[in-house]
Amino acid sequence: MLDPDLSGRTALVTGSAKGIGRELLFELAACGADVAVHYHTSAEAAADVAHRAREMNVSATTTHGDVTDPDDVDQLFDAVERELGTVDVLVNSVGAFAPSHWEDIDFETWNRVIETNFNGTYLCSKRALEGMRSMVTPGRIVNVGYASSEKGLVSPKNFPYFVAKTGVLMFTRMLAADTQDENVTVNAVSPYVVENSEVFPDDLPQDRPAAYEDVAQAVLFFLDANSDYVSGENVEVDGGWLPEDV
Repeated sequence: MLDPDLSGRTALVTGSAKGIGRELLFELAACGADVAVHYHTSAEAAADVAHRAREMNVSATTTHGDVTDPDDVDQLFDAVERELGTVDVLVNSVGAFAPSHWEDIDFETWNRVIETNFNGTYLCSKRALEGMRSMVTPGRIVNVGYASSEKGLVSPKNFPYFVAKTGVLMFTRMLAADTQDENVTVNAVSPYVVENSEVFPDDLPQDRPAAYEDVAQAVLFFLDANSDYVSGENVEVDGGWLPEDV
């Protein structure tokens, strides 16, 4: 496992009370970063994650908010800045999932999937940049995408998720270009099926889903000090999955 020195850094991982966000946050804490555990409805789980992070000898706090609401995003960043200082590492991990046929997805769920995955990434990145631009330490943003989204992957099942993740990858490339002279890098990590996925296909690449560690490895690469010339890139963590295979 890569082990970049993140001591003295403040990392915010959205959606880190549970699932892959939680595991990514633990990896950042293990590398020495002070961490902010973001949650929307899982207050108890977030408190437990923060407690476990403190056992790694770093500072940790929890922060609450809906990443699709601009006011909430401002407030959750304000809370982190009061407790830990300016966020210089942001991992946009939060994102709803709707593994149903597009006609069976109600409008509220449709919007929630797009807003949490795409709008949440936009709002949190925009707010994080306010602080990153004023810091001497390099800013790092890593967005969580989905494997093959940049190839135009589409399916009647879970359609708004594919739309949102394609937007995340486009946003990643745009933001990398827009911040190329500001000591900030913006990249994406795009898994296929992860060990906590709700649905598993019959034919898994390499006969297994991605482990949390597989995804974390790619994230840590982008956070390493020696990766400061890598921006606007997307690493697919998919075991060699080829959806267009016939």
